[in-house]
Amino acid sequence: MAGLVLAMALAATAPAATPPDHVRQYHDVMISPKGDLVAAVESDDPFASEAEPHGQVVLRDRSDGKILAQYDPCQACFYAGLRWSPDGKALVFISSNRKARSASIQVVRDGKAASVLEFAGLLADPLWSPDGKTLAVLATDRPRKQTGATQAGAALVGVIDAATDEQRIAVLPAEGGAAPRFLSPADTFVYEYDWTPDGKGFAATAAKGDGDNNWWIAKLVAVGTDGSFREIADPGVQMKWPKVSPDGKSVTFIGGLHSDFGPTGGDLYVAPWAGGAAVDRTPSYKGSLTSLAWRGKTLFATAIEGDHNSVMTIDPASGAIKRLFTSEATFSSGEGKVSLSADGKLMATTGESFTVPPHIGAGPIDRPKVITHLNDALAAQVTAQSVHWTNEGFNVQGWLVGPPHVEPGKKYPMIVQVHGGPSSAVQPGYLWKGTTNDLVQHGFFVFEPNPRGSFGQGEAFTKANVKDFGGGDLRDILAGVDAVEKVAPVDDKRLGVYGHSYGGYMTMWTVTHSNRFKAGVAGAGIADWVSYYGENGINQWMVPFFGTTAYKDPAAYDRFSPIRYIQNAKTPTFIYVGERDVECPADQSLQFHAGLDAMHVPNSLVIYAGEGHGIRDADHKQDLKQRILGWFDKYLGQP
Repeated sequence: MAGLVLAMALAATAPAATPPDHVRQYHDVMISPKGDLVAAVESDDPFASEAEPHGQVVLRDRSDGKILAQYDPCQACFYAGLRWSPDGKALVFISSNRKARSASIQVVRDGKAASVLEFAGLLADPLWSPDGKTLAVLATDRPRKQTGATQAGAALVGVIDAATDEQRIAVLPAEGGAAPRFLSPADTFVYEYDWTPDGKGFAATAAKGDGDNNWWIAKLVAVGTDGSFREIADPGVQMKWPKVSPDGKSVTFIGGLHSDFGPTGGDLYVAPWAGGAAVDRTPSYKGSLTSLAWRGKTLFATAIEGDHNSVMTIDPASGAIKRLFTSEATFSSGEGKVSLSADGKLMATTGESFTVPPHIGAGPIDRPKVITHLNDALAAQVTAQSVHWTNEGFNVQGWLVGPPHVEPGKKYPMIVQVHGGPSSAVQPGYLWKGTTNDLVQHGFFVFEPNPRGSFGQGEAFTKANVKDFGGGDLRDILAGVDAVEKVAPVDDKRLGVYGHSYGGYMTMWTVTHSNRFKAGVAGAGIADWVSYYGENGINQWMVPFFGTTAYKDPAAYDRFSPIRYIQNAKTPTFIYVGERDVECPADQSLQFHAGLDAMHVPNSLVIYAGEGHGIRDADHKQDLKQRILGWFDKYLGQP
């Protein structure tokens, strides 16, 4: 087993005389079909700025990382969706002007980038046809908002329930010169798609109506280049990474219980292309698959396995798994977690951990090497360790992040940071900016648990908080705090709790069910599941977790609503939310604020203008940082 190859390979060099003032970021890493080139979107992210940096498309030699070319056709745009043509002679990417909500398809040939399509809307995920003559893309014509429920929602004024944005499959000649031809129905939102080997159509996940809300009930469908459309399967689970087998007879995908479209974890499912029932091939697997890719007759996959990420092959007939590479580092690429050469022998990926800065690793799957060294002078900003404990029959894991220097004999305050989802998992990422790093640099320990309901230990573990929000997962977290206090100098009398989205809900639930924490921060939380059901734009996600709708059985939702227990609250709590949050509307934070006021519990509420589910504006992010640090300082004492 390869172990910690990627993380260990990047042994930092001696610190530079002048410390770096930025971190090199790598996104959408893609290895060429022959495995000789690596393309990526690269940017320099300054320490001193909260703004998202502008990137460039960079082409490197796979063997030594030498830069061969750089492309930056639009200074006001962001780039994504890198894909090599089947012969490796061309590279396509999407250039998006977010303010204008317009985009172009750029193709690099013979060392030059040129636009083959200018589009008054949103474009994503370009794919070459098997013969390389046609480009497919997911296109949203004249959208009202950016794609995705985490983006700021359109203003709720005028006629509600009017036509919604629909993301559709469109095709055009790879050389350009023609308008895109839409294939999927105008009333249907396509989430993911994959060409069939014969180039005559696509397998896709799709649902009619509102794309933000209906992914949880999406079906596996076939879309023909002739405009035909039919259902392949309706497996009753959320689907990610639909991939057509090389013989065209089946479709593989990752299926499981998901609370969000983004984070992925589940089992391998196989459905017949002709239509029929989808079968779970890995029902006993004690991990969570995160991406799939066919290379020849071999199906490759990546997965979260406890505190490791792994690359493997899976037999789609038997579900047998063969691990090729595993590491505590986190991987990412333009096609899932790793990008593979055409023969499946070489890979490229971005690797990083809490203490190792981002780098591109490339080479044989079982022994990749680091090929970029622009972040070598960056030292670890924190300490980090994986913590394991047992609770109520579950093996649970979490990450403890601490200050780089700890004084002997001194006890430190700790913030328990609960992840969103709940179907998700905390993954190691280089800490140098952001809330977790801010807290650690300020002198707090930060504990990030992966309690039941998280990815990484199989579907049974992910499903273990169904109809039990805030129950077993909170008990897992409290048991995790006990475990941390046995291995780290944490002051149990100076504990804080913080989370965003489901983590915000967990903060609200925790402060109404425990007095162990002396301060709380609830970001985009949920106070009342019954009213939330009718307010949010994604209520389809809730049915698999509650077993019914709030209209059919409000009591099933009401029992998990923090506002029903507000009389128990004593913990000072800071609350924040985006004004146009589709996923967790501001009304939920207002309700909790009013409840704490009624109980005379110290609290503060900030609603950030124009923001969606994530706080993205640089000034808002800076303001939020200061408020969170100030709140914990006030009620836990400055570290």
